[in-house]
Amino acid sequence: MMRCVFFVLLVLAGTPSFSQQRDSLQVDRQRLRTVAIGGGATYGLTMAGLYHLWYKDAGSQPFTFFNDNREWKQVDKVGHFFSAFYFSYGTAAAMKWCNIPDKKAALIGSITGFAVLFPVEVFDGFSPAYGASSGDLIANASGAGFFLAQHALWNEVRIIPRFSFQRTGYAPLRPNVLGDYWTSELIKDYNGQTYWLSFDIDKFVRFPKWLNIAVGYGANGMVYANDRDNLANGFNPRRQWYLSIDFDVSHVKSRYKAVNAALFVVNMIKIPAPTLEWSKGSMRFHPLYF
Repeated sequence: MMRCVFFVLLVLAGTPSFSQQRDSLQVDRQRLRTVAIGGGATYGLTMAGLYHLWYKDAGSQPFTFFNDNREWKQVDKVGHFFSAFYFSYGTAAAMKWCNIPDKKAALIGSITGFAVLFPVEVFDGFSPAYGASSGDLIANASGAGFFLAQHALWNEVRIIPRFSFQRTGYAPLRPNVLGDYWTSELIKDYNGQTYWLSFDIDKFVRFPKWLNIAVGYGANGMVYANDRDNLANGFNPRRQWYLSIDFDVSHVKSRYKAVNAALFVVNMIKIPAPTLEWSKGSMRFHPLYF
């Protein structure tokens, strides 16, 4: 669910600014306390806000699982993958800043990436509006595992998820579900969301450091969660696949911690670029796609 992406952005934006550069070989316990206190406080406040925004007025039920794996063309599941990856990535970077060794930092990051999203499933399980989802849990584990696997293979991240969004005409048709303003549409309208895997090609072969190749996934024509209801109401639900160039800002460094933190967040976003789209057997070229 897209609220998890909203959740990860809030927490990462609120944690202390850090650089992955080490100052020594010993664990910096003062930095570790700063990360634990700052991150913990931000996480707690964000969880409270999430509960107030999504769950407070929904009532409660005995803990229940709900199978939503066929809904929204699985775009929501990709959102869970994205969120778990970035919680893992951000936590590992903070651990490295505290002079924790790379492998241990990556392991701590991946465990945290899964663990911090687990309460969302607990909230869902007690909410009549949702229900806990095994698919969400698998997506969370996959996102954290994707981060850890790259560190196991290369001791660095070479394939980075990114996100992009554009408003669609579907939200006004069901504003209570898809959003009634651009900020809520960003969170709720799966038709406008695209998730990317950006390949840092220069880490594999000779290639410009600033230029990546990205593959993307999204879906369109979804006013209702499942295909049956969409088709019955005259809509055309369909998956969309993308191939695009991408621009890597991770090589940009600043002596200012706030700038580096901002660049970390910017690196989560797919910059508009020429893109090929494939959907239902047809190809389309976008001179500039976001």
